[in-house]
Amino acid sequence: MNGQARHTDIWNDFLHIVENIIEPRPFTTWFKPIKPISLEGSTLTVEVPSDFFREFIENQYLDLIRVTLRRVIGPDARLIYSVRPVLSQPPMTLNAQYGTAPVNKPVSLGGLRTDSITNPLVLPGLRKMEIDPRLNPVYCFENMIKGECNQVGLSAGISIADAPGRTPFNPLFIFGGPGLGKTHLAQAIGIAAHNKYPDLIVQYVSGSEFKSQYVNATSVNNKLNDFLHFYSKIDLLIMDDIQELQNAGGSQSALFSIFNSLHQNGKQLIFTSDRPAVELRNFESRMLSRFKWGLSVKLDRPDYRTRLSMLKARRDREGVLISDEVLEYIAAHVKSNFRELEGALVSVMAHATLTHQETSVEMAAGITENIIGEEAGDLNIARIQESVCEYFNITRDELLSASRKRQIVQARQISMYLSRNLLTNCSLATIGNETGGKDHATVLHACNTVADLMATDRSFKRYVSDIESALSTPENF
Repeated sequence: MNGQARHTDIWNDFLHIVENIIEPRPFTTWFKPIKPISLEGSTLTVEVPSDFFREFIENQYLDLIRVTLRRVIGPDARLIYSVRPVLSQPPMTLNAQYGTAPVNKPVSLGGLRTDSITNPLVLPGLRKMEIDPRLNPVYCFENMIKGECNQVGLSAGISIADAPGRTPFNPLFIFGGPGLGKTHLAQAIGIAAHNKYPDLIVQYVSGSEFKSQYVNATSVNNKLNDFLHFYSKIDLLIMDDIQELQNAGGSQSALFSIFNSLHQNGKQLIFTSDRPAVELRNFESRMLSRFKWGLSVKLDRPDYRTRLSMLKARRDREGVLISDEVLEYIAAHVKSNFRELEGALVSVMAHATLTHQETSVEMAAGITENIIGEEAGDLNIARIQESVCEYFNITRDELLSASRKRQIVQARQISMYLSRNLLTNCSLATIGNETGGKDHATVLHACNTVADLMATDRSFKRYVSDIESALSTPENF
């Protein structure tokens, strides 16, 4: 029997055994779509529709697969999966542990002692150091859906990746609420730039990680220079969640030095934040001014068309059967961000596979309600103001007036603070307009005042917490 036919016969023997063990429906759903590819020694390679498919059968049937393979191949049986590409979509990008992540070339550190490095993101070598770029291959441009919500950022990102450090977009400052794709866009630039320029040294680090590295460097004698020297070797620096450096004066000073060194040498800097630079509290003014040197891009909530496009692309890449009607329902009801949207889709897929049911609008309705509850978009500035007024026993007209009475002023400031923190996509200008026509600076001052009072006054903090808790209960949505 030739090798070409043997893998098919082995797989047919495998299927015959499994078919007599499990129920017909899961057998048809999970084993019939698998195709044998090759058999080399005791290693059988099979093709599966998607990585989601592979994860499910391993979670549910791993023991059965292992025992049956040993029965038909032998005690050294081994199974390898190949994910079937979808012709109408970009190839499926597997999770980082399976995909191919960018790798930086080893970097010569000159006179720096590699055994003294305090940065936890690197692996010391004898003469050179391998700097892990820490880029997730899932976060590539091919896996981004373009829409009005991210069009400017995506276009700028592609330009930067084509010529890092040589465009007017340096630094690139990306801001927006959670789950809108800031990390995805930033890492996509790094991945694309590294693919085009393999010698480029790319480094991704979060604000909190950078702060920890700085603390570690300064807690050991004479290590700050090593810390700064390490970052001077980076060609493209991506710092995520820069707001984590608020109130961290030492870390900000270190970043200021690193920024100047990299920028002056034509290196690319990318920052992400949950708010625009002007709203970052307790940041050195010199650092804030540098964030504004290049391009600031806001990522907004995706519109219906973009949400639906994202769901269809994910469905096709996963190779699962979900009707457009179901996707349209999810897109219409999950509006906050891409993260919740993707979570709803994965939950629908998992529910359908675990219960061996076909997906339906009714199933999607039940699952999306469990994930996001009643539509959280019903929470708005007016509802927040009503709750504040009820708590302090004042009228909404008083809240929106120019009154300088202490109770009215505090209630007004709390309403602006909660609007900013609970409605992440609501601008300061919008909050000001809805609060008696206040300007941007007044809203920012109010938010800073409330934050400071919460840190020093327990009673005041309880006021804010009580109102926030009341707003989070179901009856308030």
